[in-house]
Amino acid sequence: MKNKLNNNVLSREIGFFSAVVLVVANMVGTGIFTTSGFIIAELENPCSMLLCWFVGGVFALCGALCYGELGAMFPKAGGEYVFLRESFGKCMGFLSGWISLIVGFSAPIAASAAAFAAYAFKIFPLSGDPLMTLSFSGISLMTFSPVTMLASAAIIVLSLVHYHSLPVGTKVQNGLTLFKITLILVFITAGLCLGKGSLSNFSQGRDILSSVFKDKFAVSLIFVSYAYSGWNAAVYMGGEIINPGRNIPLALFTGTALVMSLYLLLNFVYVYALGAKEMSGVLEVGAKSAVVLFGDNAGRYFSGAIAVGILSALSAMIMTGPRVYYAMSKDGVFFELFGRVSKEHKTPAYSIFLQAGIAVLLVLTASFDKLLLYMGFTLSLCTMTTAAGMMLIRRKTPLSEKTYRSFGYPVTPLLFILGNLWIIGYSVMSRPLISLYGVLTVLLGIAVFFYFDRVEKIRKQEEKCLQLKNQCL
Repeated sequence: MKNKLNNNVLSREIGFFSAVVLVVANMVGTGIFTTSGFIIAELENPCSMLLCWFVGGVFALCGALCYGELGAMFPKAGGEYVFLRESFGKCMGFLSGWISLIVGFSAPIAASAAAFAAYAFKIFPLSGDPLMTLSFSGISLMTFSPVTMLASAAIIVLSLVHYHSLPVGTKVQNGLTLFKITLILVFITAGLCLGKGSLSNFSQGRDILSSVFKDKFAVSLIFVSYAYSGWNAAVYMGGEIINPGRNIPLALFTGTALVMSLYLLLNFVYVYALGAKEMSGVLEVGAKSAVVLFGDNAGRYFSGAIAVGILSALSAMIMTGPRVYYAMSKDGVFFELFGRVSKEHKTPAYSIFLQAGIAVLLVLTASFDKLLLYMGFTLSLCTMTTAAGMMLIRRKTPLSEKTYRSFGYPVTPLLFILGNLWIIGYSVMSRPLISLYGVLTVLLGIAVFFYFDRVEKIRKQEEKCLQLKNQCL
């Protein structure tokens, strides 16, 4: 294996269309098919929920514009890791990579796989009840069930696909994403034209102003930010995108704007079908909407289609995440093993396998809603810091006329930063325990960084001593 994994070159094989598909695929996945029920349970008003999705979309667009500038400036594998390394130094860069490993990719992969399995089990009359649960002092540590087994299998199979080669992985990715977009457009059109819904559902619930100006709106934005996460997907593949100075910013904006439109239309259909009370707290809100709109049989088929659509997001995250760990390894702040690229397949093989292992572990140990809140808090912290880093780089390094500049600067990054501060502040006040998990993740990352930094310094000293010894001889 060692001889096949010693090449360090990632080749540029991704064009503009595939880059847009990558952004759309990363964004449109578990979130839009699962989170609206949790949001409506918090806000208790359909119009407030739609406003929440709109505000989240504006934040995502601002983030995409900021990351577009950074991606054009640093067109390398690694995304936020590279950006924060350049703006705040190696430690901040490592922390973003650490967060990507645990929170940015492995946890969303686990959540997407769990949602895929939940929807898949709606098709067949099979039980998803736990087969075995490992617990300690009454606390469930690990659950083995048909659902967790199917979710784990999906992660392993797609990881092997993306290990095989970038062209094969890209073709699978593009096919799954086009199927998903077609499915959503058909669902929206058929639901509004042929479905058995009611516009009176929009008048349900409490007054819209009483929902917005409360902490629950900010908490709901955590769920929304999870659903929009992935708007930055193309920057992680910066080292493999053709003409990155043009294609990265354009792909980020195009993909995010398209997804924002689809999300608003989909949520409109959900409310049209169910209303606030029937949606409240429902995980498989897409499948339940389909049953109301088209009947039981159509709902079963739609559940299967959603399951396939979720595979697209799962595949996209499995594809992009390993590039971060690869970049960290190349900088000497992560194990050297994960910086190796397969000579035969041209993919960061060990990084792919590492991510798959962590994601499977999370599938077996964590509940879905806790994963969402944990991810929302921690990722908001990371992306907000990256936008602040872009402003710092602007001050330190004047841009050339040919470099893409973020539209609306400095309003765009400031709006993005303030929006994320709002989410983080209310998260800490209303969900302190889950926020604490996010803080502990960061603190553990700092400890790991200093370990690798110490190892790297010792290695450089040994190399220097060896050079001096050779010179003396």
